[in-house]
Amino acid sequence: MGPVNPVTELRAFLNAALVTKVPRQRRDPPGVLRRRRIVSALTLGVGAVLLWWSLSLRPGDPLFYLGTAALALTWAAGALLAGPLHVGRARTRDGTSYAVPVVQSLALGALLVGVFLAGAFLVAQVPVLRGPVDDLLDHARYGSLPLVLVLTAGNGIAEEAFFRGALYSAIPERWTVAVTTAVYTLTTVVSGVPLLVLAAASLGLVCGLQRRVTGGVLGPVITHVTWSTGMLLLLPPILTFLR
Repeated sequence: MGPVNPVTELRAFLNAALVTKVPRQRRDPPGVLRRRRIVSALTLGVGAVLLWWSLSLRPGDPLFYLGTAALALTWAAGALLAGPLHVGRARTRDGTSYAVPVVQSLALGALLVGVFLAGAFLVAQVPVLRGPVDDLLDHARYGSLPLVLVLTAGNGIAEEAFFRGALYSAIPERWTVAVTTAVYTLTTVVSGVPLLVLAAASLGLVCGLQRRVTGGVLGPVITHVTWSTGMLLLLPPILTFLR
């Protein structure tokens, strides 16, 4: 066996995780599709309001936990009421077999954490960018970190079940990744945190591509939770160190 080429390995991994679709034959009947679209529209309206309200609360306010939990329940309820969800499956790098998308998704989430933490070194030097991020992370600094961690993971699961589950399935196939990414990004605009909007766009695109490839929500859920919990635990100490 020759030496491992990191570039070749990374290209094979990204191709399997985000480019080459797993074969599947599944179409929603018109009635289910109509229900998905109605439920998705209503859920988006409620979710956007709850997100704005919860992020507008001062750090340490007990209502923040209530608002975040209500937001997760909103996304989850929308996902479940809209119609059936599918787990999906991943293609291995050699393309000869399929697997439950766990290890691949963990690796993708860890890769995203690394990219965003590298970007934190730039953010730390720009006060206009760092200020809103510090304000957002204060909910973890001044509140209960274990509770915020649980709520963060729960929201990640619920968001993917809705955005890459119900909403994704309600959109014509050729527009699924673009529309779900755009809508997911727009829901974070109400936060007033530019880097959160950028993070939503990046994460939404990756998870949308992963949903397109795997045909289900499990991969995006694992990637999202890995990224969000990793950022919650690692970003505050890095920004503190760079202060």
